[in-house]
Amino acid sequence: MDKTGGFNLGRLIFPGLLAWVAGTAAQLQQIELLSRTVYGALGLAACALGLLPLLLKIAPRWKILCIASALGVLAFAATGLRADLFQSEALDSGLEGRDVLVTGVVAAMPQRNEDGLRFRFDVESASVGGVEVKLPARIYLSWYNAPVGRMAEGSPEVFELQRPSTRLGADLGAGERWQLTARLKSPHGGSNPHGFDFELWLWEQGLQATGYVRAGPKDAAPQRLASTWAHPVERARQQVRDRIFERVKDKKVAGVIAALVVGDQNAIDRADWDIFRATGVAHLMSISGLHVTMFAWAAMLLTGWLWRRSERLCLALPAPTAGLIGGVALATLYALFSGWGVPSQRTVLMLAAVGLLRIGVRRWPWPHVWLLACATVVLADPWALMQAGFWLSFVAVGVLFATDVGQMNKPRGQSIEPKRATVLEKAGSLLREQWVVTLALTPLTLLLFGQVSVVGLLANLLAIPWVTLVVTPLAMMGVAFAPAWSLAALAMQALSGFLAALVGLPFSTISIAQAPVWAGAIGVLGGLVMAMRLPWPVRLLGLPMLLPVLLWQATRPPSGEFELLAADIGQGNAVIVRTAQHALLYDSGPRFSRESDAGHRVLVPLLRALDVKLDTVVLSHRDADHTGGAVAVLTMHPQAKLLSSIEPEHEIQAVRAAQRCEAGQRWHWDGVDFEIFHPNSADYERNAKTNAMSCVLKISNPRQSALLAGDIEKEQEAGLAATGANLKSTVLLVPHHGSKTSSSDVFLDAVQAKIGLVQNGYRNRFGHPAAAVLERYQERNIRLFDSPHCGAATWRSDAPDQVQCDREQRKRYWNHRVP
Repeated sequence: MDKTGGFNLGRLIFPGLLAWVAGTAAQLQQIELLSRTVYGALGLAACALGLLPLLLKIAPRWKILCIASALGVLAFAATGLRADLFQSEALDSGLEGRDVLVTGVVAAMPQRNEDGLRFRFDVESASVGGVEVKLPARIYLSWYNAPVGRMAEGSPEVFELQRPSTRLGADLGAGERWQLTARLKSPHGGSNPHGFDFELWLWEQGLQATGYVRAGPKDAAPQRLASTWAHPVERARQQVRDRIFERVKDKKVAGVIAALVVGDQNAIDRADWDIFRATGVAHLMSISGLHVTMFAWAAMLLTGWLWRRSERLCLALPAPTAGLIGGVALATLYALFSGWGVPSQRTVLMLAAVGLLRIGVRRWPWPHVWLLACATVVLADPWALMQAGFWLSFVAVGVLFATDVGQMNKPRGQSIEPKRATVLEKAGSLLREQWVVTLALTPLTLLLFGQVSVVGLLANLLAIPWVTLVVTPLAMMGVAFAPAWSLAALAMQALSGFLAALVGLPFSTISIAQAPVWAGAIGVLGGLVMAMRLPWPVRLLGLPMLLPVLLWQATRPPSGEFELLAADIGQGNAVIVRTAQHALLYDSGPRFSRESDAGHRVLVPLLRALDVKLDTVVLSHRDADHTGGAVAVLTMHPQAKLLSSIEPEHEIQAVRAAQRCEAGQRWHWDGVDFEIFHPNSADYERNAKTNAMSCVLKISNPRQSALLAGDIEKEQEAGLAATGANLKSTVLLVPHHGSKTSSSDVFLDAVQAKIGLVQNGYRNRFGHPAAAVLERYQERNIRLFDSPHCGAATWRSDAPDQVQCDREQRKRYWNHRVP
């Protein structure tokens, strides 16, 4: 390589790229953004530091250090300045919850589900009551097609007063200009240990407000104003997706084909996603690097073949070079058409880097190529560093590079025919490649998800060639020849049957407590050492490096103590109670829609991450905000006993027969007492309303206690106080989420709590907790911790004065600050 200034510029490539990624990663750890002035000053300082080696005569290694450090500081400053500019356009909090008349363009193909659709909307103008207001440039809207009328209390706010629309799915298309009334709020999502950061996802997607279309009887009807030329790729993607669903009658299979062709992963049914994850083939059901590479290879062969048909073109540019350029260019178009996800970005950038080096008759070491692609993705999208998919994608490719699986040993001294040897070599290469990736990524998968597929190696051995060489080509061919989609559907159905059989095997997956980052990093390194072409004594040294992540144990309360974790599940109740050897779930949160609930979205992953096996599930009463996630939880915990006041004909009874909760029931776990205070057996004969039937549970040891009160109201509170029962508790799960119908003076005086936990949704339509209720708690100096401000709240009996708020523990600058 060229030499300048007394040192080899090639030696700067790796440390420079690494510094850029490290500087970006450091900025993403900021809790609060610095001022633009500070970021600007850091950027100028970085430029000065980078120029310093050119002005001074210093040793080459110090020049490299100076320039690499300058790149790291510059990355930090550039990312921070970019974040500050984006944050300055956030939604005005004064517009939250108000009806805003918005005109704009649908920016992406809508995502459909049974309850309606979601879409991204580029705002052109907005007004409230005829007065123009400023909104963020792009917002994320839902348009629900629920029937008119007030839904159950546990239903999401957006279901209130919606007009059914038979043409809802057909009327909205990418690139169309619409005028509609929307009710908006700042980006806000649940905050739970090891949980998905919805606010980060919105930030990364450039979405600074969420909301829903107002389409009730008293609202102005949304109007389509015109079709525009904006977002042509999204329009094409939507047209192809709609054609797939028209052609393929099995909607579940059609969703998989749509995901493979246009990258619409939301089209895949939730149950199918569960199977794909359990068998370790989820990476194949979206536009992965494997798909893009296959497309690039086919495009390169086709371009080269067509180029060779012209002598003039070959004289102007060699056919191999033209094929390489054409393959990368067409693969880039395919990646854009499929949604431009991180795996596609990484693959396209690597193909481009290798192609440029080959055209320039250069060959960089693999770490340089790998890190160049990584740094380029980070430059385009700094917040991709926080995605699990980013790390799985780049670590997998890095492992394959490091283990040199592409260099197959030629058989020597064997009398195998060349054609047969090639087949065996390719089969062996595929097997070893899959083994290497599985071994190296298992620690990372456990770190990120707390679960790994035992049958993943077997599933991938069939699924990779089947999806790559059969299903995906047929699915892509269907764009030009629609009957191919029917063949792709048949191929996918055959694979689905095989995968379902694997999931049915005992111990098809392993779940363990999610380990800290350091344990995962050591585990990945250990897997890499074991997979590399090294002497076996050296490779076996990687085995103990796997142990921290494989054997990690979540902390549990000591004997005689207990812990409460009030999950952040929005408007509803869900509290995990743990003792030294047992666990209980009190309520299971709301059902968000027909295909989404708190159990599947929050509680099952949370219980898995904490390595909690439930002994008992208590469902206080039948309301949907308390039972919405029960089916998902009970399905994943077949050993759990169900205790509830739900009626015998309730649908949950078909999943697990429930034992009635009645006052006087007691049990004892690990030095901790549990007692049911309400309802009485006679209450079941009175046909009382559901809130009045809430199971009230007290957990206590000789020093501290907690009272979980469900949705009881003033009448039941007075009844409990009148019985003379010992209601006194350190912690109170605030009854009915802080409704004005609960938390009476007589009840609060009887409980004498020091801490109150309020599980309520941000800007919920019920106004919980009510102002009058808050005053009663303040008068008694009861410290309140609510879900919007605290996120998941954790309290332990051995530290009774402390409440750990997940929103505070993992706070970053992109997280919503609730007023």
